[in-house]
Amino acid sequence: MKLPILSGRKLIKILKKIGFKEVRQKGSHIFLEKEIEGERKGLVVPNHKEVDKGTLIEIIRQAGLKRNEFFKLLK
Repeated sequence: MKLPILSGRKLIKILKKIGFKEVRQKGSHIFLEKEIEGERKGLVVPNHKEVDKGTLIEIIRQAGLKRNEFFKLLK
């Protein structure tokens, strides 16, 4: 399945479904955090109209998601 074109806001909405929370913003980059087993996991999402494909793949990987899990969250 081909990755969709997503805005930064839409991607943040998806990541919030799995427990990430917005913690701060610097310029056009939004920082998200999630606590997993007492450890904080952080992500940076660009608040752009379209997130580049490579950036999207890396954010999915850093979030600990498999591609098929990500597609289920899109629905």
